[in-house]
Order: sequence, then C-alpha cells, then structure tokens
Amino acid sequence: MNAHDHAEQEPTSVTREAPHATTLKALHAARAESAAARAAALSHYVEQAPAGDTDAAWKAAHAARVAAQALAVLSESGPDPAADSRCARNASASAAQASQMGQLVDGEAESSAHACRAALKASQAAGAAAAAKPPGGDEALNAEADAAERAAVAAAEAAGWIRPGENVPAVTTGVRSPEVMSMMHL
Repeated sequence: MNAHDHAEQEPTSVTREAPHATTLKALHAARAESAAARAAALSHYVEQAPAGDTDAAWKAAHAARVAAQALAVLSESGPDPAADSRCARNASASAAQASQMGQLVDGEAESSAHACRAALKASQAAGAAAAAKPPGGDEALNAEADAAERAAVAAAEAAGWIRPGENVPAVTTGVRSPEVMSMMHL
C-alpha cells in the first residue's frame, strides 16, 4: 500500500472525509503547480543567463525536474492531505533551490536577493503546513503557505525570473528513481 492508496479504509470514513480531503487536494495542488512553474521558469532563466554558469543551470534544471515530479505524484493520486501537502512542500523546496541559482547568476541584484528570500519563506511555510497536525490539514498554516507562495511569485516577477503572460517551459519529470521518491517521503 502506498501513501495514496485508500483501499483499506472503511467506506464511512472515506465518505465523511472525502469532500474535505478533495478541497485540501485542490489547495495543495494549486500551490504545488505554482511552485513547479516557478522552478521551471527559473530553470529557463538560469539557462539563458549571459554568464553561462553550467553548474547553476544544471542545479536549476534538477530542481525543476524534482518539482515536476512532486506535481506529477500529486496529480496521479487520490486525495490524501498528508501526502498532498508533502508534494506541495517538495515542489516549493525545489523552487527555492532554483531561486538560489537565479540569485547566483544575478549576482548582487537586490530584487534577486528579495526573490530568493521570498522563495525560502514559501518553502518554510509549505513545510510547516505539511508538518501540521493533522498533516496538511491546518487551515491557518495552509493559508500562510498560500500567501507565501503568492509573495514568492510576485518577487520572482519583480526579479525578472518570471514574465507574466509568457508560457512556462515544459519540464520532463525524468525517471522517478526510488531514491528521489524516498527523499520526497513518498
């Protein structure tokens, strides 16, 4: 049984909790999708940077792949607030890693430093929401994580990492290795 398999639950439990779990899944999925899009945009930004830092480009691309994997796992599973919040946390953490690469290629730019700090705050807020009791189900912490994600997007736009209206480059998930899945606590 994996983290998303509910076959062993009693039907009454599933019926009673399904609407809440479905609502939470949509909330976590929206946050994970936003973070994965930030990571993908940052990967593209770092790759296109004039400095041509191949190490930063590789790290940003890896972060974008891990965020895409977290989003894929979330979208392929049934509602499970704990697992769904972990996926959102993982996508946000990966976007924060990509943000560090954006800051690295931008050097001393204050807008990049601000965007990186906002990404780290979003990652921490997503982590707190995932670690809450019940896992992924604390409304206040989820609201804080959503607000922090919106702030990270706004800061990334201000830094020029994300261009509103521009299509986000597609990121393949690559092979889902057992090591990555274990790292993501899935």
